[in-house]
Amino acid sequence: MDRTHERGGPDGESSAGVRLALLLRRWWEETGSSSGGTRPTQQALAARLGVDQTTLSRYLNPKHLSAAPLRVVDALHTQLRAPAAELEQARALCRAAQRENGRRRTAAPTDAGESPAAGAVPGKAPAPTPGKDGTAVGGRPHSRWLPPVLIAAAMVLAFTAGVVVHRRLSAQDHVTMANGPAGAAPASQGPYTWPLLRVGEDCFARGRALQYLLRARGYRVPTDGFFGEDTRKAAITFQRREELPADGKVGGLTWPHLVMDVKRGSGTYEVRAVQELLTNVNQGDTPVSGRFDTETAEQVKRFQHEHGLRATGRVEKNTWLALLVRQLPPAHAPDYQRTMVPLPSASE
Repeated sequence: MDRTHERGGPDGESSAGVRLALLLRRWWEETGSSSGGTRPTQQALAARLGVDQTTLSRYLNPKHLSAAPLRVVDALHTQLRAPAAELEQARALCRAAQRENGRRRTAAPTDAGESPAAGAVPGKAPAPTPGKDGTAVGGRPHSRWLPPVLIAAAMVLAFTAGVVVHRRLSAQDHVTMANGPAGAAPASQGPYTWPLLRVGEDCFARGRALQYLLRARGYRVPTDGFFGEDTRKAAITFQRREELPADGKVGGLTWPHLVMDVKRGSGTYEVRAVQELLTNVNQGDTPVSGRFDTETAEQVKRFQHEHGLRATGRVEKNTWLALLVRQLPPAHAPDYQRTMVPLPSASE
């Protein structure tokens, strides 16, 4: 069955969820068209909102049953600089879509032409009615001992499940004590993979770190966090020099060759790259000075300790990887990230 038809009348016109998705998608598609800016990719936009790209795609798809929550609607309106007059319209559609979804979840499917019996549970067959001889209709014996037996069985199952969960949590705590805080695995383990940056994206602190590392290698690129043409050309030149696939994308093959050990006495650009990532993880605690001082070393040690790494205060490949993976959406986006228009190179 066509999902669009499920959400309303012909073409879904009567569905608030469809109209909300169409409105949000128009905001995204029209971003930058009037000001000459650059429309963010869904991947970059999802990072700003704190959701994954698949979830955002569902919110922008009128054929999908998912409706964006109010928090996401407000954030999209701000991030995409949508018309102010359309915010209340979007909020009203959001609330209506949530009511529609609530009614859909509670609606009970019934056979065509039949109504559920009084007291019946929606979606379930009615319980058999016992006869005078103690036998339920349908041939099943009716016994007054059956409910206690079911209750006892449920208690046994609950106890067994509790034991299993307790054992798993105990094992997880043991791993945490050995490797670091919960959710923090060493960079060499599976959950950590190098992020992929490519042209046309606003990459936040990751983009600025990439550009500072390219500058440390001698390439003159802007340090605005936006992966523009200058950054792509520099990445291609670096990849050719390192005999890597020269596609201009910076991912799992390029990062390990680009990063370098950073410690006391390291150059300004590579230190700034580390400090950009640290300050975004700590939401502003680390000054981006270009000097690897005592404060920076302590911030590195704290990050390493919190994420299951050796707290050496020196930024090597595993620490680079963890820093890049653990980036958060900026707490206070600078002007270039709010307008999504790349600015000239930052002053030195």
